Amino acid sequence: MAVRDVLLSGDPRLRQPSRAVPPSQFGGEVLLALVQDLRDTMAARDGAGLAAPQIGVPLRVVVFGISRNPRYPQAPPIAETVLVNPEVTPLDPELEAGMEGCLSVPGLRAAVPRWRRVRYAAFTPSGEPVVREVEGFHARVVQHECDHLAGILFTNRLG
Repeated sequence: MAVRDVLLSGDPRLRQPSRAVPPSQFGGEVLLALVQDLRDTMAARDGAGLAAPQIGVPLRVVVFGISRNPRYPQAPPIAETVLVNPEVTPLDPELEAGMEGCLSVPGLRAAVPRWRRVRYAAFTPSGEPVVREVEGFHARVVQHECDHLAGILFTNRLG
């Protein structure tokens, strides 16, 4: 579809909570076009993930996944995943610091504390439920992307 502009830190749209995608839009052209734009934009910028608010769309949609990524050379692969209306729940209270960057905050990387293990529940773009328990880098990526849906940048999580 299209590689979209990524909003940069300082743009007030990045701080606004996103709206849930209504079930009536699952499988529809508008949602599927948004998902394709997220995929194209993430790939063009070597991202590990991208949230709809980062391209100016205030909906609860994220895409993430990597095989090999120059921005995260040591990261294990994560299958491409699209989540609509995700909710993240920690599975234990243990936090782990790890290096993060963000396409909306270019040139800055920092150690960010995140839950080590989480469960996420969401829907696919066609409306099928998704529930997974993940840990490590996968857990970090999903938390980072879902933070965008609440108007939170990784810089908000720094000491």
